[in-house]
Amino acid sequence: MTLDQHQLAKRMATLAQTVALPNKVDDILATVTATAVELIPGADTAGVLLIRANGKFESVGDVTELPAKLDALQHDLEEGPCAQAALADTIVRTDDFRSETRWPSYAPAAVELGVLSGLSFKLFTAERTAGALNLFAFQPHAFDAEAETVGAVLAAHAAAAIMAGRHDQQMQAALASRDRIGQAKGIIMERYGVDEVRAFEMLRVLSQEGNDKLVDIAHRVIETRGEGG
Repeated sequence: MTLDQHQLAKRMATLAQTVALPNKVDDILATVTATAVELIPGADTAGVLLIRANGKFESVGDVTELPAKLDALQHDLEEGPCAQAALADTIVRTDDFRSETRWPSYAPAAVELGVLSGLSFKLFTAERTAGALNLFAFQPHAFDAEAETVGAVLAAHAAAAIMAGRHDQQMQAALASRDRIGQAKGIIMERYGVDEVRAFEMLRVLSQEGNDKLVDIAHRVIETRGEGG
């Protein structure tokens, strides 16, 4: 298998720009999986499996409905290549599920769905979320070393998108917390005739006394608006 290197370089550049833009994570992952099917000969469909800290499986960016079905099977059977890649191995490749022995329950179930080959890549995302980029083929021996190389690059883009999305969520949460604390300070300043420093100190003391987060105390103060002092 020989990929057009110029085509590959162009698609990588496009993906890099996509990850850099403030797009939704699901949209970026859909672009990554579609690109995987486009660039890797033999790949018939692709998807991303995320495993949350609570053990929940989430299928995102799927090219067709098949990856989600395969993810659900792995969840129910508690075995499979995608989960193994997400939780343990960096790359998991299956040349023919008909003779696969690593997952005795999952392999024949995948064959029943028409899947004979698989290639999964660990996504290095975050400590509370495991993930894998997964490629599937309806023919045996569909993937080779070059497919692994290209897939690993695409997996890095997928991981970057997930991390960027998580960072954006954290930033939004931090801004929301700052706004709540600012509102609470304003209410205290107006209600008790104190300056900004004293208002914040009052919030801090309440937080320590109740062993509550500062933002939670601020939220309660905001809820008392209009009740008077």
